[in-house]
Amino acid sequence: MRSYGSLNAGDPPFTESSPYAPSSPYAASKAAADHLVRAYARTYGIECTINNCSNNYGPHQSPEKLVPLCIINMLEGKPLPIYGKGLNVRDWLHVQDHCRAIESILLAREAGRTWLVGGLSESTNFDLVGRLSTAMTEAFVRDDSLASRFPRCPAARGESCVGLIRFVADRPGHDLRYAIDPRRIEKDLGVRPAIALGEGLKRTIDWYLQNESWWRAAPPGSERG
Repeated sequence: MRSYGSLNAGDPPFTESSPYAPSSPYAASKAAADHLVRAYARTYGIECTINNCSNNYGPHQSPEKLVPLCIINMLEGKPLPIYGKGLNVRDWLHVQDHCRAIESILLAREAGRTWLVGGLSESTNFDLVGRLSTAMTEAFVRDDSLASRFPRCPAARGESCVGLIRFVADRPGHDLRYAIDPRRIEKDLGVRPAIALGEGLKRTIDWYLQNESWWRAAPPGSERG
């Protein structure tokens, strides 16, 4: 979604016809990749489709990303670094819903089309971390053994993890809001997100709890969404 730039609070969501307006060199590189794909398709007759998605989350995500970074830091009682005031808005899409959309796009075999895949789950980063904190508390209530496994987690003491939030300087060119209008892919291919954000965050926390050895082998980085 970085290719399309930033939306203000009252702006309509991006559609397949939205102009590219990247805000940073990183975002421009994503827009350039799309242009290269279209150019190769036109020049050499390669069959291709493009799908632009909103923020993915779920199992196996690199610990540098916002959701796994916050989950891991909560478990270890470390600060939760959030850019600015946490008011950047993202549309969150569970990776399984994205995979289902990709499968539908491939099976449709409509070369040359661009599809937008969204999660219909806009949230500020601050609110997202609050939901993660609530889901983490619930996980510790369900499983008494977590308190001994992760004694530094505030939830092990019956406390909220929200207290770990630390606001840090915003990054240059940080887009305020992304949002997707998914009506085209729903109308043409019947694709609609099936995993609500609350349920998806619970599943994601459970996965990281069950796969501690995996994320300990890949230390968190610095990216925060």
